[in-house]
Amino acid sequence: MKTHMIAAAALLLGGGIASAEPVAYTLDASHSQILFSYNHLGFSTTYGMFSGFEGDIQFDKEDPAASSVNVAFPVRAMMTGWEARFAHFMSEDFFGAGEDEMVTFTSTGIEVTGEATAKITGDLTLNGVTKPVVLDAALNQSGEHPMAGKEWAGFDATTTLVRSDYGLGKFAPYVSDEVEVMISVEAMKAE
Repeated sequence: MKTHMIAAAALLLGGGIASAEPVAYTLDASHSQILFSYNHLGFSTTYGMFSGFEGDIQFDKEDPAASSVNVAFPVRAMMTGWEARFAHFMSEDFFGAGEDEMVTFTSTGIEVTGEATAKITGDLTLNGVTKPVVLDAALNQSGEHPMAGKEWAGFDATTTLVRSDYGLGKFAPYVSDEVEVMISVEAMKAE
């Protein structure tokens, strides 16, 4: 669920930063979330979340393609809202996750598609499998943060993952193989 933290790469769309070289930004862990959802047996849509993660962005306003995004967080940071579901996800049916199992995303390319939109391609490593992922990202706002007094930016992004691609396909197709991922992040100019 790359996710996503990955949306921070939408920063590459510009807005409010005057620089000819990459500028470092860090994700605001308190305002960055990755939500995921899947269909459960046709009866309901079930949701989960990752929050509190950190990541780095190197943003080059003059040449967005030279920018980059890197995010990593433990799979055990997953929140399901139900302890038994979390335990099942961490079991051998799905992740079989040890304490150090990480989810990572590293951008490999950015295609600006509009004034405030981009397609961000990157390598997502989930459950020990690395696959390319494309995020549809949008810059929500950038500028000086009214409380922090420094440059800030916020973005949303979406993608769809096929869980069987990552060795997580148990119970498919009854539990949907496709997982919808929604990302919303804030990032601040690094000190």
